[in-house]
Amino acid sequence: MADDLRKWRFTDDRGREASGSGAPRVVAYVRAAAALAEYGLHPVAVYGSGHDDPAAPDPAKSGGLDLTAVPYLGRGADLEEARLRESGADLVVDVTYDGKAAYAVAEPAADAAGVPVAALGVGGEADLGAIVGRFAALAAALGAGTHPGRGELAAAEEELRSTVARGRAPRALALSPAGPDQVHIARPATWPELRRLTELGLPLADPGPGAGVNWRTVGWDALRDIAAGNALLLTDTRANATPRAELAALPTWRHLTATATALPWNPELPPAPGAVAAFLRTVAAAAA
Repeated sequence: MADDLRKWRFTDDRGREASGSGAPRVVAYVRAAAALAEYGLHPVAVYGSGHDDPAAPDPAKSGGLDLTAVPYLGRGADLEEARLRESGADLVVDVTYDGKAAYAVAEPAADAAGVPVAALGVGGEADLGAIVGRFAALAAALGAGTHPGRGELAAAEEELRSTVARGRAPRALALSPAGPDQVHIARPATWPELRRLTELGLPLADPGPGAGVNWRTVGWDALRDIAAGNALLLTDTRANATPRAELAALPTWRHLTATATALPWNPELPPAPGAVAAFLRTVAAAAA
């Protein structure tokens, strides 16, 4: 009875307020759902982005979320009012990159279904710690307790900081393979988790001038020159990037990985302590 009477209220990063009573039934973008799951808040359904398969969620974005235990509603942009009503959702949780629009969900469908959308900022200018903190605040508003791995993120940050401080920090380059003809190279300053790596002492190479705010797109031959001298290659593991098994057939990739270590990097890392800490520990181990 006490849970049924509990009131919850939350103002998202666009200044929009959502509220209700009892434990809310949440439908969420997979990345956001994975973050909330770390706090013990499991959605009644999840959906993907325009980059995702309409029939199956992207495992790279799911963190510790059990995708076999939650229905997948397809791409959020295709989500229909009737499907959202059928889910019984009280709240949709998404992310926003510009502080204005939800990234993945079709907000008109949510509006028509009478379900509020809470969108939390994950844009390039946002501090990684602040992003994680906002999801923690949402989880607390929805009734979650303290994160079970409290202190885990701080410990992982210190591990990476200490590792790179002990010797000459290896240079790293972050990239997203896009088939046999081109590759997207990340601009580190526009990605919160990459910027945090540099703050902890790990140098990340910038791809240089060219079109693209978050990425510079080049051919594989051009990548060979840009990546020269980088010991770590942070490589996009999302389903829309070229799989590692296919990269093995590319001469440039074979050349680069003969002297550099390729590490998994998820540009849509679940913004929660456990997922971020695991990423930092992976980088620390490779940098040791």
